[in-house]
Amino acid sequence: MPEVVPIDTASGIPQHARLVGALGAEDSSVRLQAALAIGSNPDPGFLDALAERCAVEPDFFVRDMLSWALTRLSPEVTLPRMHQELDSGHAQARSQALHTLSKIGDRSAWAWITRDMLRDADDEVARTAWRVAAALVPEDEKEDLAAELVLQLGRGDRNMRLSLSRAFVDLGGVVEPALERAAENPDPAVAAHARATVLLVQDPETGFDAAVFEAERTVALGPERAAAATAAASGVAGAEATTGATGAAKAAGTPDC
Repeated sequence: MPEVVPIDTASGIPQHARLVGALGAEDSSVRLQAALAIGSNPDPGFLDALAERCAVEPDFFVRDMLSWALTRLSPEVTLPRMHQELDSGHAQARSQALHTLSKIGDRSAWAWITRDMLRDADDEVARTAWRVAAALVPEDEKEDLAAELVLQLGRGDRNMRLSLSRAFVDLGGVVEPALERAAENPDPAVAAHARATVLLVQDPETGFDAAVFEAERTVALGPERAAAATAAASGVAGAEATTGATGAAKAAGTPDC
């Protein structure tokens, strides 16, 4: 029996073709709704259209919906196509394929994360590869991954460095030796980023900007002078607090002791 293709009765266009066409509509809200509709009724027949749109979609929210729609398909269907996209000449295709792999979370994809991806010249590809690698790496390969990621310390703007620090935090305490070695790097940007990341690994609740400030201060002054400055500042603050309390006591007519 021939396959029955649903028809959009309003236009006479097959539903499949209508949704694929909507993925390329000028209005981003139309593209978003098309991706949502495809994901809500997963069909392997949309795999190629979704993957191809990921490579060129300019809107972040639509791209995220496209990835969600891909995750709604069976991993047996989606994973091989995402593996194929990792070799694309288009940076966005590679970064979005990596993003989709992070959403699927299949650890077999770890074998596809290469050093070239972790070092990719495109910032978005590299930062996405860092996140995926940290999520998928086997326990016994974390130290090797950390040794590779330290080569990227000091790279890019604040958001780029934050992404790398988060990858280290996700890897856990096993990364500290590699970071501590990197903290002695003669490049102050690398050393400060490494020291800030150590602080974050030790206490993930520490704010990134606060960790960077403390790390940059330590690099600029040297560990001993930075510690002395902190101690001196604490001493001044303590003396001021004591003086303030004594003054308040006298004003209230209360004995000092």
